[in-house]
Amino acid sequence: MTDRSWSGGASAHEAVGPGAEVGFLPMNERRLTVLSGPSGVGKSTVVAELRRAHPEVWLSVSVTTRRPRPGEVNGVHYFFADGEEFDRLVESGELLEWAEFAGNRYGTPREPVLKKLADGVPTLLEIDLEGARQVRRTMPEALLVFLAPPTWEELEKRLRGRGTEPEDVIARRLAAGRVEMAAEPEFDLTLVNTSVQDVCDRLIALMTDPQGITTTTKREV
Repeated sequence: MTDRSWSGGASAHEAVGPGAEVGFLPMNERRLTVLSGPSGVGKSTVVAELRRAHPEVWLSVSVTTRRPRPGEVNGVHYFFADGEEFDRLVESGELLEWAEFAGNRYGTPREPVLKKLADGVPTLLEIDLEGARQVRRTMPEALLVFLAPPTWEELEKRLRGRGTEPEDVIARRLAAGRVEMAAEPEFDLTLVNTSVQDVCDRLIALMTDPQGITTTTKREV
């Protein structure tokens, strides 16, 4: 790996709605928030808007064996590692979760997540279903949030994209989507993505109010 400086973050100063201040939580109230859901549901869009409106939220940076693409910065977009270094991270328990995709491995470094939580920084992890399951095992106190589409038809529309893919590829994406949707009961809370802004507001509330989950229903529309 070219850089082992697991660090990052921003100061807390943005407002959660008119007149409200986002503050860091005391150490005894820290909690990792994990956002997952089916492919095509809009996780990346939600996270991008959340970070735009609330830069004090720290988004975990993954480590990968994939080679950097033009413009990617080590420690900003990913931590880049070779296969031997990734093996060492897995064997030493330095990853909260990891998976292989398209011949490359991706994982979440444990140390920076724990540091941000210890500092009381609102901390978010956006990962796939299997990664969320691994976090449940390695950090059971984490809050797992499932992002769901308004309807299956809406998700199918997104998975079909622009209609440029062959039908067998679309069929695989739809089958995977049904499997991912079936995992919803494994999560602590479901947010239905009818409004990106509403989802962002709820995520901020959950990350800054440790009691917020106790006053909600299991599924929020």
